[in-house]
Amino acid sequence: MTTTLITGANKGLGLETARRLLRAGHTVYAGMRDTANGTDAAALGAHVLQLDVTDDESVASAIASLPELDVLINNAGIVGSHAGVDEFGADDLAAVFDTNVYSIVRVTRAALPLLRASGNARIVNVASGLGFPRFVTDPARVESTITGLGYMTSKAAVIMLTLQYSKMLPSMRVNTIDPGYTSTDLNGHSGPQTVSEGTDAAVAMATIGHDGPTGTFSDRDGLIAY
Repeated sequence: MTTTLITGANKGLGLETARRLLRAGHTVYAGMRDTANGTDAAALGAHVLQLDVTDDESVASAIASLPELDVLINNAGIVGSHAGVDEFGADDLAAVFDTNVYSIVRVTRAALPLLRASGNARIVNVASGLGFPRFVTDPARVESTITGLGYMTSKAAVIMLTLQYSKMLPSMRVNTIDPGYTSTDLNGHSGPQTVSEGTDAAVAMATIGHDGPTGTFSDRDGLIAY
């Protein structure tokens, strides 16, 4: 049996990823800050787990409660401030980095002992095409039409952080995915993709074998060349 932990799994992409991996036979722990919001995850058959990715003690407690771990999906994320260049400050950047980037380090570090005990450890970090320079500079892509200092910068950091983890954890498969422009609360349900389409890449990387790719960036259509 494959045991999977998903952060930010109370709704949207995290909840849909939980649903699909449960269907694939995984034992899923649905991490969320407020377990009162875990009704939908519990109804699917996931184990609802109190996990505030911005709090070291919460992370340590959550990981300590797991019997084992094979797959870690760092999905939790926020948009952060929409302030323009004249108002956006260092505190605004720090706030979005705390959830979108620093949390990956918190949770991954705490989970490493369990992942090292797995015969097929996989880490999937949810980034975005909005943090991928080639996409945001291509006028043919929607990512080039959207600006912002916080969210985009944080997702660029996630891509590089994952690359470095993949080099430093050669026995594990560590990959980044771009869900694509998906209809979720994060974007006011403006995205054209369904949550099922938006989780294709995460599910694919969560189910690879020990000889699967590592250090990659992919979307639902497959690997994306750096």
